[in-house]
Amino acid sequence: MAHRSKLAALALLPALTLVVTVGACAKSDTSGGGSTSAAPGAPAVKLVKAGQLTTCTSLPYPPFQTEEGGKIVGFDVDLVDLAAKKLNTKQEFSDVKFDVIKSGAVLNANQCDVAAAGMTITEERKANLDFSNPYFDEVLSILTKKGGAKTLDEVKSQKLRLGVQTGTTSLDLAKDKGIEATEFDDAGKQLLALQSGQIDVILQDLPVVNDWLKKPEVTEKFELGETIESGNQYGFAVKKGNAELLKVINESLDAAIKDGTWAKTYKQWIGSEPKSTPKTK
Repeated sequence: MAHRSKLAALALLPALTLVVTVGACAKSDTSGGGSTSAAPGAPAVKLVKAGQLTTCTSLPYPPFQTEEGGKIVGFDVDLVDLAAKKLNTKQEFSDVKFDVIKSGAVLNANQCDVAAAGMTITEERKANLDFSNPYFDEVLSILTKKGGAKTLDEVKSQKLRLGVQTGTTSLDLAKDKGIEATEFDDAGKQLLALQSGQIDVILQDLPVVNDWLKKPEVTEKFELGETIESGNQYGFAVKKGNAELLKVINESLDAAIKDGTWAKTYKQWIGSEPKSTPKTK
């Protein structure tokens, strides 16, 4: 996902916040560092807003996070809810552009505690964010017109118009292939551009493409093309140096992997049995 100056990034931050779960109590921290969880037995973690774990994400990005019936739901949502439960708080969401998530700007501005956006762990992003343990393997894929180009090599040779999401590893791969792609702020705009004929092909994460293909209006005209296992993995992210919250997230992930919650959640949102299970630490 792409880079912008901090001032430009802060100008993009919208005020949308949606309640997902109901939690317990918290008390204000007068030291200026935010608020500290105060529920019985909860770890003492500073939060940007009392009584809630605020998550920055970029909507829509199904099946990881999307709005249904006035609520934000998805694979990432359920996993972060486990950390919120461990803190005895509720989870709320702030919807922002992905490139200001991966730059660390929203976390540095104390707009949120954690970033959850189907985000790939990369060395570049590690300079701006502290990542959790990996929880999902990245696979990229092509969504193309029926009978159209199936691979990136064909997209390049046929000089087709490729659409990618701004700041993503899909954009990085297109550049590596020497393809000049059209960028879109979010996945929803990317799909609309394909459906309206502004672009010919989409490069996006496979679970997102598979979720689109559940819609009759998409499967009627488009189909899955090449899939690319990048070897990368997704992670949740916190502000650099926020070791206390990162510890809670990692512990909740490890517990979910060990007790089968992660696999059950994977099957619910991804729609298949996982090929492999993340390692615990």
